[in-house]
Amino acid sequence: MEKYDYLIVGAGLAGSVSAERLNSIGKKVLVIDRRNHVAGNSHDFIDAAGVLVHKYGPHYFRTNSEEVRKYLSQFTLWHTCEYRIMACVNNELYPFPINRNTINQFFGLNLKTEEETQRFLDSKRPKIDRPSNSEEKIISQVGVELYDAFFRNYTRKQWGLDPKKLDPSVTGRIPIRTNTDDRYLDEKFQAMPKEGYTRMVARMLSGIEVRLNTDFKDIKDKIRFDKLIYTGRIDEFFNYRYGRLPYRSLNFRFKTLNMEYHQGWSQINFPNDYKSTRIVEIKHATGQKHPNTTIVKETPTAKGEPFYPILTKENHALYEKYENEAKQLRNVYFIGRLAQYKYFNMDQVVLHALHLFEQLRKEE
Repeated sequence: MEKYDYLIVGAGLAGSVSAERLNSIGKKVLVIDRRNHVAGNSHDFIDAAGVLVHKYGPHYFRTNSEEVRKYLSQFTLWHTCEYRIMACVNNELYPFPINRNTINQFFGLNLKTEEETQRFLDSKRPKIDRPSNSEEKIISQVGVELYDAFFRNYTRKQWGLDPKKLDPSVTGRIPIRTNTDDRYLDEKFQAMPKEGYTRMVARMLSGIEVRLNTDFKDIKDKIRFDKLIYTGRIDEFFNYRYGRLPYRSLNFRFKTLNMEYHQGWSQINFPNDYKSTRIVEIKHATGQKHPNTTIVKETPTAKGEPFYPILTKENHALYEKYENEAKQLRNVYFIGRLAQYKYFNMDQVVLHALHLFEQLRKEE
């Protein structure tokens, strides 16, 4: 049997960062992935029309961590961009997330300062000191009218649940602004890998053995390894002993158009119309110059690839059972969205992997 210091399950960001770091100190590493490509859900590729697209939905990279930025910059140049999206409500496009322009447009006002805007929001929102769910979280920030128009039905479509059943953190990720900042995100560094995520990850994995189309259960008894880093579903690792952890998935409908751009923004949300939630034109974010464009219509579904952990109290309690099992294992490390059942952003995944590496190096 072939012998490795580390077997890493998953060639997404968590697994690839871990592999690169361990390889850098001379560890013999094998990375496996059941898919036929690296970069996990951030995988991108050039489609038949020559357009760079994101296979599993838009991945808008951003971070406030200088450690993460410096680390990834070893493997890519960056295309600096600020992501802007719109929400279509009653056939009218509004800047989203909610900012002063959104509020003025929606209510027919002319608020001119942050103080005026905050006073207006205060008049609309009930006082909820400790929101217990996603509905309370947003209503406590913007009131019922904006919640009904922009959040309620979008959240129902996205998660297949009423917002009252979801953890406050689900909608708490979305900023609410009293200024006119119309960027989707707040982080200091917002950019796309200049040649795409897949190229960036491929550079990380240069010189490391990678086996694609390879399932953990099919290989674990055919090789020897001292330690395991697992980035897949934690419930699957334990053969669903306590039941399946629920996830939401997405259906993607790609369409190439013979025009430079289809819409004026990377993304248009449809909170209330259609079964789909958004149309994405990633060229706005990647900065690619091309005479054609490809748009993607996304429709949430309960079946398919596990993308988003569904954060409810019941699901968290189920995850804790698996987490307790994981704590009993020696030399097995769980990291990433699927392994930790958390809604991590990409920079958080990278940072966790860097910190896991430091932990492993100290254990040597």
